[in-house]
Amino acid sequence: MQIFYSDQFVIPLPQGHRFPIEKYALLRQRVIENHQKNPADLRIPQAAQDQDLLRAHREDYVRKVAAGSLTEKEIRRIGFPWSPELVERSRRSVGGTMGACRTALNDGFASNLAGGTHHAYADHGEGFCVFNDAAVAARAMQAEGLAVRIVIIDCDVHQGNGTASIFQDDASVFTFSIHGAKNFPFRKEHSDLDIALDDEAGDEVYLEALKPALQTAVDRSKAELVIYIAGADPFSGDRLGRLCLSKSGLAQRDRMVFDFCRHKGLPVATVMGGGYAKDVKDTVDIHYKTIQLALEYSRKE
Repeated sequence: MQIFYSDQFVIPLPQGHRFPIEKYALLRQRVIENHQKNPADLRIPQAAQDQDLLRAHREDYVRKVAAGSLTEKEIRRIGFPWSPELVERSRRSVGGTMGACRTALNDGFASNLAGGTHHAYADHGEGFCVFNDAAVAARAMQAEGLAVRIVIIDCDVHQGNGTASIFQDDASVFTFSIHGAKNFPFRKEHSDLDIALDDEAGDEVYLEALKPALQTAVDRSKAELVIYIAGADPFSGDRLGRLCLSKSGLAQRDRMVFDFCRHKGLPVATVMGGGYAKDVKDTVDIHYKTIQLALEYSRKE
């Protein structure tokens, strides 16, 4: 299974910033150590170009991000200080999801050790999301003639509001989000299928809701490709999550998605989404388990 990473493009953040940027490098190191992978076996993605980004984003927004001319309000909404490194990292993260989609369509499974930036809208970023990698990648696969119908299965604890907005009038991309009802974003968009869970929902409630929703999403989408935003933030120890899934429950979630997609013969490009555990090692554990399971399922192809 091909794995894409972009953690070497480091974003300078002020001390005490609450986004755990170090999780990406720690995750790549865990993959290398546990699967005897040489760093050269993992792929550094090509940066997404303007023509890629413009399939999902407004030209004026892409231009302002690239030029560093975002307003202070727009920068605060994103949550990262602007820097040339932020622009490069964001383009590479999108490129990683594009690469994972192309590879999955050929090989069955592929992963991006970043991505899941589902709060980015066509005309602005928010919630630590600059560009919407899943949206750009979905449109790229269509433009390249590799897939016509795509389903985005979003299991991050926060609703994929930007993704829902971008595809609200596009029946070719089906958006499914299972998330905390009272969590960010506080004004939700309408995905094609939304499952909103109460605070403190645990493994049993979550998995019982997910199973029939997967069937509905795949049946209604008639998809040829799945983009799976795994998300480590439904974890009980997540600072921003408000749900109560265990690590075991999150692994069961991943198995359920991979089992279902494999049974349906659907290629899966997996991206990481959020994760803000009090101990970053817990977030890395959860993301790593997702990658480990994807590797196992890829070997069954």
